[in-house]
Amino acid sequence: MRSGPLVEGEWVRLSDAKGRKHNLRLEAGREFSTKKGQIRHDDMIGRPEGIIIGSSLGGEYQVFRPLLSEYVVAMPRGAAIIYPKDAAQIVTMADIFPGARVVEAGAGSGSLTAYLLRAVGPDGHLGSYELREDFAEVARRNVGQLVGEHPAWTLTVGDVREDMTETEVDRLILDMVDPWTCVPLAAERLVPGGIVCGYVATTTQLSRFVETIRAHGGFTEPHAWETLQRDWHLEGLAVRPAHGAGAHTAYLVTARRMAPGERSLGRTRRPAPGAYGPEYHGPRPPGEESSGDVINT
Repeated sequence: MRSGPLVEGEWVRLSDAKGRKHNLRLEAGREFSTKKGQIRHDDMIGRPEGIIIGSSLGGEYQVFRPLLSEYVVAMPRGAAIIYPKDAAQIVTMADIFPGARVVEAGAGSGSLTAYLLRAVGPDGHLGSYELREDFAEVARRNVGQLVGEHPAWTLTVGDVREDMTETEVDRLILDMVDPWTCVPLAAERLVPGGIVCGYVATTTQLSRFVETIRAHGGFTEPHAWETLQRDWHLEGLAVRPAHGAGAHTAYLVTARRMAPGERSLGRTRRPAPGAYGPEYHGPRPPGEESSGDVINT
């Protein structure tokens, strides 16, 4: 994202007093039609962000460059996008750092790709793998619009399990239907301490991915979570949660690669009371006995 005067060819975001928003790409000599008349692109080109411009019928609009979080939810799509709330969690919880070597499986429409490229910077590397050529082309166009020509990015149309060329990576991001099939690949290509991060939509996918990681033994105990987002309505003393919320989109899972030859300690778990069948009359953890239990000593 650049600063300075607005230039031809870049995107701007118009918003009126009712909160209605329009994204448009600036082109000299063109006009944009609204319910309140025409807006001339030339009235914005060469001027700074944060101006207010008028339409031919007296409408007023604020003009800013769209934030990345605003652009990705409105950009052209092939596959479904990873929304900003989840992209932020991936960048943070998978600890994507400047200079990191990252591979993502499933470029989709390029929303997460743009966030990852910002995080790794020009000295890192992001290898994106996408099975479908049409999705890859959408991602290529969107990323070009969002971050321009990035020296750290390669996009490959192919299957990450068969076509991955990177041999040592710091982070592996799996946005795919069956991420558990990539656990052997993660074990082979991640450096010790590297992180595998899965993005899945259902609890059945979540369970299978986690259990596959556990069964492998070469990763730390997986950490799984989801992020819910709720906006607030602010109008005078009417302060309340907004109608609707950014509720479930997906589950996220991370685990770290152990050193070669080392097996994870896993986690010692105390079984829940429901894990005991009615026929069991053996000892239970302290505090879980009931008056009806028969306790062997």
